[in-house]
Amino acid sequence: MLRFDVITIFPDFFREAFDYGITRRALAAGLVVTKTHNLRHWATDKHRSIDDRPFGGGDGMVLKPDPIFTAVNDLTGFSRRGDYPKETRVVLLSPQGQVFTQSLAADMATTASQIVLICGRYEGVDERVAETLATDEISIGDYVLSGGEPAAVVVADAVVRLLPGALGSKTSAAYESFSNGLLDYPQYTRPPELEGLRVPDVLLKGNHAEIARWRHEEALKKTERNRPDLLKDSRG
Repeated sequence: MLRFDVITIFPDFFREAFDYGITRRALAAGLVVTKTHNLRHWATDKHRSIDDRPFGGGDGMVLKPDPIFTAVNDLTGFSRRGDYPKETRVVLLSPQGQVFTQSLAADMATTASQIVLICGRYEGVDERVAETLATDEISIGDYVLSGGEPAAVVVADAVVRLLPGALGSKTSAAYESFSNGLLDYPQYTRPPELEGLRVPDVLLKGNHAEIARWRHEEALKKTERNRPDLLKDSRG
């Protein structure tokens, strides 16, 4: 079983976030468990403060390190990155992190038994969290969100659907976009014709070898059109 622990200042954000689709099915099957924790629970002053002004000046507020250190210690039993068991991942969600990919999601799905997701806010998180606690600092794209909560849902969803038994078909994940370095091939369903737009004939003839060849060619075309950087990466 894979356990997600989400550390956030907005726990209500996750009230129904995991109650749909594949994640809900995985929860019901006992493949995964999710727990959401209010960071203010670990604040020690009477106001439950979890942020402060940045040293050196600047706009906004920064999440303080001490509540996060205590939270991670309580949730994992450790307070330093080098002490975690190899099955524990502590993920800081941050615009400064490495870009989240399908291969990283697959690595988490196959190696982790606990993933702690730290949701950043305001102007960021004290750097000592990234330096000392986080095994991974992850961004879901080259843009800035108001906080790490949407990113936490993205990471959890991408990982959960790769757990054995989460998808209805054992081969579903193997043929999705990014799994083989290409985008997914085009998909069609009934009706075979709509307003003069026809499904490609090759998909209607039942020749599986021809269908496989067509799908590969179309995946290449779509990747070259929408994400040529993937082809460049695969060619070195």
